[in-house]
Amino acid sequence: MSIIGIILFILGLLIAVALHELGHLIPAKLFGVKVSQYFVGFGPTIFSKVYRGTEYGVKWILLGGYVRLCGMLAPARPGRKIFTKHGELTFAEQARRESAAELAPEEAAQAFWRLSPGKKLIVMFGGPFVNFLLSVLCFAIVWLGIGMPALSNTVGRIAPCIDPMQTKCELAAATPAARSELQQGDEIRAWAGTPVKDWQELREAIQAHGAGEKPVDVLREGRQETFTINVIEVERPQVRAGEIVKDAAGKPLLEMQPYLGVSPEIKREQQSFSALPAQIGNLALGTAQIIIGLPVHLWNIGVSLFSDTPRDASGVVGLVGIADMAGKITGGGSAQYTFAARAADFLLLFASLNMSLFIFNLLPLLPLDGGHILGALIEWIKRASAKWRGMPDPGAFDTARLLPLSQVVVSFFVLMTIFLIVADILKPAF
Repeated sequence: MSIIGIILFILGLLIAVALHELGHLIPAKLFGVKVSQYFVGFGPTIFSKVYRGTEYGVKWILLGGYVRLCGMLAPARPGRKIFTKHGELTFAEQARRESAAELAPEEAAQAFWRLSPGKKLIVMFGGPFVNFLLSVLCFAIVWLGIGMPALSNTVGRIAPCIDPMQTKCELAAATPAARSELQQGDEIRAWAGTPVKDWQELREAIQAHGAGEKPVDVLREGRQETFTINVIEVERPQVRAGEIVKDAAGKPLLEMQPYLGVSPEIKREQQSFSALPAQIGNLALGTAQIIIGLPVHLWNIGVSLFSDTPRDASGVVGLVGIADMAGKITGGGSAQYTFAARAADFLLLFASLNMSLFIFNLLPLLPLDGGHILGALIEWIKRASAKWRGMPDPGAFDTARLLPLSQVVVSFFVLMTIFLIVADILKPAF
């Protein structure tokens, strides 16, 4: 694992958080809301500077950030309960008054709660939307620029023996490729007269022409060469639609198949722009499925911690797990793992992280952005309904009433973060 990767991950996380908060700050200021603070990090302040009424700065614990929009909570409507049975202010009312105290009397019009529902939606959706744009940007750089890994028609490795457990073998036990003139790095252009341009087409051509002496055209160091390979048949599992066919007992069904004994070289190929939206949709859908199934994933991780059950690598990981992945991407490895491949994997990791931040923040729970978005939508519906029925304006949505639930949500997130850190350390997923 490389410390460089961990540092790059932390920097990437800070950039994602900083830009997320700018997604809230910029529209809030445009709409006239007072924004008192914009900080990257938590804890004691390293430095800060006040500019146009907003304090910008950096704090020591670089694991997040925040922007303080003043006047988030609307005053209680007449008749709303603001005292407990013991004569003390309710938790919601305390929060309302603390929110009001953030503004001087002459600044009352700059309160966030005074915005129209539409403007509230723009301000609160701005943060997650920035993460979505970052995810799309990172994925597009790989998809359209660096390229996605693909199995090519270039020979990457020639297996020496038919038996994969052997590394040295007699000529009779050698693979057809090892007994032929085929060399690593050869680009196979045609098989038995059938042109091929990728690994899938080569496999299909080998299957179609079967065993026996087959002519093969290759491009080697810029020269076109042709020679024959004596293909044999071996017993291998049946594969249909990319899956191994099994019998009623769950055992793979075997059949005689043509066998060459080569593995393809993995190359990066730039993909079409038209296919990009569908890929972004798949990334978003897969991320949403993981987040929706979060309780199940957490339960499975707990089971794996206290048993011999391996941890699901396709499940949830915490910050430590993601940092570990980043470290492995930039760490030591084979010469085939090029700088471009590392950069692509890191960008895809960053794309997944930002897509997770986008979808996670849209959960309709306070204190997440989705909770405020839900409040703005409810307010818009109530106001539109009242206007249509000729009723008085019901006013701003009373978000403060949801704050007790938000404390439960915050506690859950804190416990989940600690739990995932422990799991990533004691039983890593990778």
